[in-house]
Amino acid sequence: MDWFLILLSCIAGYVLLLAYIRTYKPFPRFITLYGPIIGLKTDQVGFFDYFRKYSGFLRIYGTIGVAMVVIVSIAMVVMLLLSVNLTLELKPEPTSLHKPQNIFLIPGINEFVPSTFAVWFAFILTLVIHEFGHAILCRVEQIAVKSMGVLLLIIPIGAFVEPDEEEVKKAESWPRMRMYGAGIMNNLVIGLISFGLLVSLFGFAVPVHEPIVVGLYQNYSAADMNIPTPSIIRSVNGESVRTTAEVSDLLNNTRPYDTVRIGFENNGELKEYALNLSPWPESLGVKESGFMGVYYYNGQGVIDTVKSMFSPIGIFMLLSVPFNPTMEGQYLRILGFDVTDTGYYEVPFPGYWEVIHLLFWSGFINLAAGLFNALPMIPLDGGFIFKEGTERLLSRRGLSRFTDHIVGFVSSGMIILMVAIFLLPYLFHL
Repeated sequence: MDWFLILLSCIAGYVLLLAYIRTYKPFPRFITLYGPIIGLKTDQVGFFDYFRKYSGFLRIYGTIGVAMVVIVSIAMVVMLLLSVNLTLELKPEPTSLHKPQNIFLIPGINEFVPSTFAVWFAFILTLVIHEFGHAILCRVEQIAVKSMGVLLLIIPIGAFVEPDEEEVKKAESWPRMRMYGAGIMNNLVIGLISFGLLVSLFGFAVPVHEPIVVGLYQNYSAADMNIPTPSIIRSVNGESVRTTAEVSDLLNNTRPYDTVRIGFENNGELKEYALNLSPWPESLGVKESGFMGVYYYNGQGVIDTVKSMFSPIGIFMLLSVPFNPTMEGQYLRILGFDVTDTGYYEVPFPGYWEVIHLLFWSGFINLAAGLFNALPMIPLDGGFIFKEGTERLLSRRGLSRFTDHIVGFVSSGMIILMVAIFLLPYLFHL
C-alpha cells in the first residue's frame, strides 16, 4: 500500500506539473512538451565541436557503423522471418513473453527487466550513448546541433539531440548515413565492451566448496522428505562435512535401500532427516552406492560457462538470460539479478555483484537497443539508412520516385512480423 500511495502521489504531482507547464509555459527555452512528455533541453551544445578535431577517425568509425547496421539489419530480418515461421509450425501456447507489457524494454513494467539501480543506470547510459553518437557525427559532418536534453514521463524515459533539420536535408547521403549509424554503433560497441568486462571480471569469483543442495530429483527420498532448497549439508550419520567431496566419500560406503541421517541447514536452522537411499538413475551412470536424490550448486560450472560466452553464440546466450527458463538459464541469472546464488562465492571486493549487474545490464540494454534500432523500419535509424541506401541505388536507374513506396512496404512488413510473433500464440488458442 505504501508503494501504491507513493506511485499515486508521483502521478498526481506529475499531472499538476504538466498542467502548470501547459498553462503558463515557464522557461520556454529550456522546457517543452511532447504530448504528455516533458522535455528538458539546453542549447549549450558547443562541447560537441571538440570532436571535430578527430573528424578523420570518426568518419571511418561512422562508415564502419553503417556497414554494421546493414549486416545486423539483414540478420535481424532473417531472425524475425525464422521466428514467425517457427511460431506458425509449433503453434505455441502464449506465455509471459507474449504479454503486451513485455514487448517494450521498460524497467519495472517489463516483468523480465527489474527496476533496479543497475538497470536504470544502463537504460539511461544507452540513451545518452546513442544520442551523443548522432550529435558528434552531426558536428563532424558540419550539421548544426540546436539542442539536447532528456524526456520525462514521471521518470526519465529518454534522451534526445535535436539537429538542424534543414542542414540534415541538405547534407550528402553518406554524411547522413554516418550520422544515423553512429548511435547504433555506439550501442553495439559499449554493449560488447560491457559483456567483455563482465566475462573477465566474473572469473575472479571463487565458488565455495560447501555441499549446497539447490534441487531435488522427484520420486527419490530427498524429495519425498520435502528437503528445503537451497540448503547446506552439514553432517552425514552424525559426522560433520564441509565439502561436496566429503559427502560423496561417506555416501560411497552406502548401498541402495540403506538409511542415512543427513543434517541440512536452511536459513540458519539445522535439521536432521532420515533418508532411504535408492539405486542411481541410469541417466547418471551405474554406481554401487546409494542415491539420496539431490543435486548441488555447481559454482565452477557457472564460471566456466560464463568464461566461454564471449563469442557470437555466447552473446546471444547472455541476451537470453532474463527470459531463459532452463536450469542453465536459472544459474546464469546471477549475472543480472539479486539471487541467493551470490552467497555461494568468495568475491574480490565489496560491491562486486553490483558491478557485475551493472556490466550485465549495460551490455544487455545497449545491445538490445542497437539490434532493434538496426531494423529497416522508419522511424528507426536502420530505416533511415535503408531509405538512404535504397534512394542511392534507385536514383542511378532513374527510379528514385519508388523509394518511399519500397521503404514504406518494408517498414510495414517489419511491424507485421513483430506483431505476429506476439499475437499468433493468442490467435492459435482462442
